[in-house]
Amino acid sequence: MQVKTQDTRHEDILDEIMDGLKNSPKILPTKLFYDEKGSQLFDKICELDEYYPTRTELKILDDNIEEITSYFGDDCVLVELGSGSSVKIRLLIDHLPTLAAYVPVDISSEHLVYSAESLKADHPGLKVYPLVADYTKEFALPIINENYKTVDAFYPGSTIGNFTPEKAIRFLERVANTCEKNSGLLIGVDLKKEKSILNTAYNDSKGITAEFNLNILNHINALVNADFDINKFSHQAFYNEKYGRIEMHLISKENQEVQIDDEVISFGKDENILTEYSYKYSLQDFKKLVDGIYDVEKIWVDDKQLFSVQYLRAV
Repeated sequence: MQVKTQDTRHEDILDEIMDGLKNSPKILPTKLFYDEKGSQLFDKICELDEYYPTRTELKILDDNIEEITSYFGDDCVLVELGSGSSVKIRLLIDHLPTLAAYVPVDISSEHLVYSAESLKADHPGLKVYPLVADYTKEFALPIINENYKTVDAFYPGSTIGNFTPEKAIRFLERVANTCEKNSGLLIGVDLKKEKSILNTAYNDSKGITAEFNLNILNHINALVNADFDINKFSHQAFYNEKYGRIEMHLISKENQEVQIDDEVISFGKDENILTEYSYKYSLQDFKKLVDGIYDVEKIWVDDKQLFSVQYLRAV
């Protein structure tokens, strides 16, 4: 199994980090959560009682898997955007007997290789083409050496909410173009709900979400020769009703300076770094968002109306 890597230059990552930290307010790209440790911590978050999205989405998939996979064509290539826990993708693959190939795409090479090798070991006949790439930007699918008819993408976990609506539109346009005309997209979309449920989900009692949030600074230290001290920052997450989104921040506990490459960034006491948005949508709002890019062919929702899984078709 050959892993293909699409080059992401060190200078590009550094520029993105510096641009964000020179912004007002300071901001960091969400994708930097996912080094090896960050990916492992997120897997732990998905197992928490407070964090409803993963178990709710998985139940929707499990309860409706026959109908869901009926929307995928025979001999399709399945592209997973963000190769996280393999539970959901295994459920799909187990019910797609004519699958031509599986392409997991992730920015974390260690996590990607581990997940792909584990899946391949349990499905020795499966053709797997792991791709290390930043799927939030332009990327190309690897050359598939099998005959296939269609390409379907899988984007679970409500990750679409990490984009502002404007950026979500541009992202979905890129996915539709990358996966070719008439391609399908099976996507998880978190729904609007009571504020208390959302705030609890992102402030778990074990502090794993806080550890996950702070780890982004350790990842930056390793990537671009920075000297963030995570003990000088604290985790904050809350639901912003005005924008319909959860926001995660890191709060500086004191006045401090951080060396990043050959520059110094100053932080005031209580100054925040925005690390994540997580937008929540009504079904109608999301349909309006994707209009002109995808048609919504089918929606599955849990009994409590917490989460939706939607099958979209590129127009």
